[in-house]
Amino acid sequence: MPDPSHNFAGKKVLVMGLGRFGGGVDVAKFAARAAARVTVTDLASAEQLSDSIAKLGDLGNIEFHLGSHEAADFEQSDIIVANPAVPGDNEFLELARRADRLITSQINIFFELCPAQIIGITGANGKSTTAALTAHLLESTSDERRGTSDENIWLSGNIGDRPLLTTLEQIGPDDLVVLELSSFQLEQLAQIRKAPKVALLTNLTPNHLDRHGTFANYCLAKETIFKFQQLDRDCPAVSIFNSEDKIGAEWYERYRTDAGRMCIRFSADDVSEDICGAFALPGRVNRSNLAAAVAVARHFGVDDTRIKACLPSFKGLPHRLEFVEDIDGVRWYNDSIATTPQSAIAALEAFDEPIIIIAGGYDKKLPFDELGEAITQKAKAAILIGQTASSIASTIHETKIEFVNSLAEAVEMARSLADAGDVVLLSPACASYDMFENFQHRGGAFMKLVRALADDRAGSRSRIT
Repeated sequence: MPDPSHNFAGKKVLVMGLGRFGGGVDVAKFAARAAARVTVTDLASAEQLSDSIAKLGDLGNIEFHLGSHEAADFEQSDIIVANPAVPGDNEFLELARRADRLITSQINIFFELCPAQIIGITGANGKSTTAALTAHLLESTSDERRGTSDENIWLSGNIGDRPLLTTLEQIGPDDLVVLELSSFQLEQLAQIRKAPKVALLTNLTPNHLDRHGTFANYCLAKETIFKFQQLDRDCPAVSIFNSEDKIGAEWYERYRTDAGRMCIRFSADDVSEDICGAFALPGRVNRSNLAAAVAVARHFGVDDTRIKACLPSFKGLPHRLEFVEDIDGVRWYNDSIATTPQSAIAALEAFDEPIIIIAGGYDKKLPFDELGEAITQKAKAAILIGQTASSIASTIHETKIEFVNSLAEAVEMARSLADAGDVVLLSPACASYDMFENFQHRGGAFMKLVRALADDRAGSRSRIT
């Protein structure tokens, strides 16, 4: 077996899954710079992966085997680094196991080599915003808390183009690393029985059932963030659950009594109005995200006065209840990150104004009954698109429903239905893969369409005057 310390020098390293948006770039660079002989394999073609390949163009010790996977690559490589999107029972990974090859992942390598304390944040919804906000609060108060400028705060994980392995040499033992962790990454971490020193779970609702099969299996993947913790009284686990989340309550009771673990359970209502008043992001869901980030900040010694002072400079993340334009009194919001019914419900609850929701997309085999009820109660109209349009429609009662074939048609339909004072909300409740490459691609397309509409309206007013 290859050395599990991941000394890659001279080893044959196979990176499985480069990704159109560079998910494997960080691993490939890390291995190549460590003098490994690197092969990148991906089912997509070179043309489809051109942007990711370009990021590796200055490294000469990388071969690309694209458009398919070859059994020999998995049987003859010393180390296989699998993308989180690859299920553990993949047939090519099975070949590698039978050949007694080491199978690992980007996140596993990072946990084994990172010298700093890791704060892991996961959950069905809100984990990206919570991770970014946690890092913001810690970074804004770093010098004051430690009395030194030597501490750095790092934000990474499953949160966009933020490399892990290629920043390792810059991370020191006094630093703090805030990682957003998906259920797929946590499944990989379970293989090496590792977890963050400080762990936070925002909430648990059904997600990725097309991968995990059942909600119970999804919960088991999330449980990894606590299950393998090595804790002491000075660094407890921080477990945040939405007050309405029944399974969260069950987990709280279990971990509260588990030896060596201290769990803090509270809801969005536990953050003072004084602090919330300094926070610009809309809706109860973002108040829950704030509550979670505040819990971690307090754990590291940040007082509420400093928290309040830091909040106005936090601007939120793209595609998460992101304000796009006000067109003739109609406010347009991009919530493309909402890939589950529960996240779309949270977006609906963020507004008191009449809502026109654009929803639908790739089918992750999630139930839409609660979403339909929320749309019925909160929306004046639902514009439905993609594979799941008819399934969502079947759960809606009384609210006006329109079916469209493209996002461009959805925007035009919303324009025709909206009156001044309304909110148009893209909150799909579904993944994007039936029509877009990912939620960022979908959100970007929506924003482009809305801004084109705004420009057109501005031009029309100009011509009139």
